[in-house]
Amino acid sequence: MTFVQSTLQNINAGWEEPVVDIDFVRSRDPDTVLTAFTASCDVLHVMAHGDHSVTPMFISSDEKTSISLEELGAAAADKGRGISTGAIIADGCKTGTGVWQKAVRDCLQGEVTYIGTSAIIGWHESGVFCSAFYGALFRNKGKGMSPTKQARDAAVRAIEAYKLLTDRTCPYRVMTLKPSKRAQLLLG
Repeated sequence: MTFVQSTLQNINAGWEEPVVDIDFVRSRDPDTVLTAFTASCDVLHVMAHGDHSVTPMFISSDEKTSISLEELGAAAADKGRGISTGAIIADGCKTGTGVWQKAVRDCLQGEVTYIGTSAIIGWHESGVFCSAFYGALFRNKGKGMSPTKQARDAAVRAIEAYKLLTDRTCPYRVMTLKPSKRAQLLLG
């Protein structure tokens, strides 16, 4: 995780204005997570342990905090604002499954590029993929594509880089998600 955080800190170094607005969130404090989920940014990067045994939720590494997407969606709806970003990286185990996609759709204010995983991952998988993703995103920032398309392009390129670098199948998956009917009703 430290590697990913240092990569993110270096992306905007030396620029007067950020090249890309990244909200990096760990799941230790529910209020911080809710604030990030209701703020506008280019990339919402949530790093936590993923669980979907009962409902999709993020669990802190010390296991003292767990936040379900259902709770986040309800709290965001109370504020009248959902996730408003070009991309979401759900950097945790098995966050690319259908149950996660449905839960995220219930929190969306608009269309988003969603990046989740199909397997149990660790720091190595996250470090390799995220470095490639942010490198590709930074390189093409502002090249005439919407933030959603820029993130999709960067994710596809990062998946290919991951395969090349590790000689393994990349556990990260990229998809486009649109707000659910519930989200459109509550947040639209």
